[in-house]
Amino acid sequence: MSNEAKLSARERIEALVDANSFVEIGALITKRSTDFNMQEKSVPGDGVITGYGLIDGSVVYVYSQDAAQIGGSVGEMHAKKICNMYDMAMKAGAPVIGLIDCAGLRLQEATDALCGFGQIYAKKVEASGLIPQISAIFGTCGGGLAVSSVLSDFTFMESGAKLFVNSPNALSGNYTDKCDTSGADFQSAANTVDFVCKGEEELISMMRDFVAYLPANCEDMAISECDDDLNRLVPEFAADYADPAKALADISDGGKFIEVKSGYAKEMVTGFIKLNGMTIGAVANRSAVLDDAGKASEVYESVLTTAGCAKAEDFIYYCDSFGIPVLTLTNVTGYAATVEEERTIAAAAAKLTAAFVNTDVPKVNLITDKAYGTAYVTMNSKHIGADMVFALKDAEIGVMDAKSAAKIMYADEIGAASDKVALIDEKAAEYAKLQSGATQAAQRGYVDVIIEPESVRKQLVYAFEMLY
Repeated sequence: MSNEAKLSARERIEALVDANSFVEIGALITKRSTDFNMQEKSVPGDGVITGYGLIDGSVVYVYSQDAAQIGGSVGEMHAKKICNMYDMAMKAGAPVIGLIDCAGLRLQEATDALCGFGQIYAKKVEASGLIPQISAIFGTCGGGLAVSSVLSDFTFMESGAKLFVNSPNALSGNYTDKCDTSGADFQSAANTVDFVCKGEEELISMMRDFVAYLPANCEDMAISECDDDLNRLVPEFAADYADPAKALADISDGGKFIEVKSGYAKEMVTGFIKLNGMTIGAVANRSAVLDDAGKASEVYESVLTTAGCAKAEDFIYYCDSFGIPVLTLTNVTGYAATVEEERTIAAAAAKLTAAFVNTDVPKVNLITDKAYGTAYVTMNSKHIGADMVFALKDAEIGVMDAKSAAKIMYADEIGAASDKVALIDEKAAEYAKLQSGATQAAQRGYVDVIIEPESVRKQLVYAFEMLY
């Protein structure tokens, strides 16, 4: 495949599924409308190819919109083909992948086309939580198609594709050159797109890999063979935990972490790893983005934000729907403190807390650095239902950092002291010894095991094996 030449709708399917495995359904179906001389226009398959095939031997159902046929626009029979495929996928308990390249609603069919959109929406909602749904945007995905795409569980987007409800030039005070709101970078940062890929080849390859991390349906288990050493030590983990994208790759089978929504709310990391072949959903606080040399290229406060909470909440509920265990890496000191955040953070943190409490899948928490206040409680603590809680030996767990606590508790004494700094340090050390260490939390039963950073992989493997 070439990044320069656009693949046809059929070529995209053939590149996605295993060789010679695709079986087309409804190849002869075409439009029924005769308005506006539509009977004189040949529209093979009504602009969409539907069927099923295999990805690494597992069944998937696929539809691919054909932009060469009336722009791949959605009409009555186009929608019926997609809905029929959804019915078959739900009966078979297999994922659905939509390859999107569409001019939108077929104006010549008007209300019939609108009916088709509604039927697709309904099928996608019906399938939610039962089978995985993936959308991949190769060309144009505008108007109601944008809504349909986001109804999927995960959305891939080629960097040159367009995704919009209203086009950039239709937005008041905006135009494409000023801000391309339909572009992949904008939509990724807006929480609409999960993965952005440079070209069709990269997108299709990544989708094939990604499907292996998902169960076929809500009653299936996402487990594969593991060739990695279950007792492998990870000495690099201690240097990487500030950037969970690197730390999670360190501990995962084969060193692979698939980050979801990497362009949105970067202070909260979500994605999938494998531990002994088992898919694990990961949620983690990020304080830095580390480059290959281990230097911080971006720095974030170790706090919960509204966007970060919402991102984690959605991901946790997805994992719960499909029986995927959840791992958290906790490094949080409180909540984002701005006027704008104050409008929304309480509600967002409440919803994230509820998500952790309500999930029934195995939940493991690893406290990597700081765990302060009720923000720590929200991050999958033992107090709200974590099955196992680990902490690195130098982790700090408490209401706040020891110096801040000492300043509050001993304010009068510090105010009268001749050497305020020395007294603060003394009281902070005393507070830390009694209240802020991982050992103190473990003595109270809030931490199950204190571990060395290099042993994280094997400890987590054993924990999830025991819980699952």
